[in-house]
Amino acid sequence: MSNNFKKKVSKSSFLTGKILIASPSMLDPRFDKSVIYICEHSLNGAMGIIINQPIKEIQLNEIFSQMNIKSIGKNFNRDVYFGGPVETTRGFILHSSDYQIPETIHLDNEVSLSSSTEILQSIAKGKGPENYFMAFGYAGWSSGQLDEEIKDNSWLHTEADNKMLWHYENKEKWNKALYKIGIKPGSLINESGRA
Repeated sequence: MSNNFKKKVSKSSFLTGKILIASPSMLDPRFDKSVIYICEHSLNGAMGIIINQPIKEIQLNEIFSQMNIKSIGKNFNRDVYFGGPVETTRGFILHSSDYQIPETIHLDNEVSLSSSTEILQSIAKGKGPENYFMAFGYAGWSSGQLDEEIKDNSWLHTEADNKMLWHYENKEKWNKALYKIGIKPGSLINESGRA
């Protein structure tokens, strides 16, 4: 790819820091009704964390127990999420930017990503970020792949907001994301292909 093309592509054409919404025409069952926070989207590809698919078999207090992390006794019966089908044994903490350690990646002014034991220890001590959740795995796309999937009507997208990330119930997030872009979930036609 020429440098001239790279210069012409503006950052605004990328979805970093936005929400990706699976359309009803999504064929991959792993992403059915998924809402994904896009951590990175560039000419090299894209990476995001699914924010509405809790893993039914495990909660955060069990992660602490398995890792021998002592908590302050606060109730950590919180969901742990399926973040996506790539590197499913690797844990990620998507969190508010009020907490930072050297390994933290700033995604925007309000959201950061960390992937270390240190943040879990801070959370267990009550010294972690105000808002957070843990996910195993992530969603990844090679160069141009996400753009093609959007053209094929597999995905919709919108701006991220704090309610979507931290406050809505998991089962509400997909519907709320669609309403945010002016779509009633029942009104979408379950067909793929370009309009």
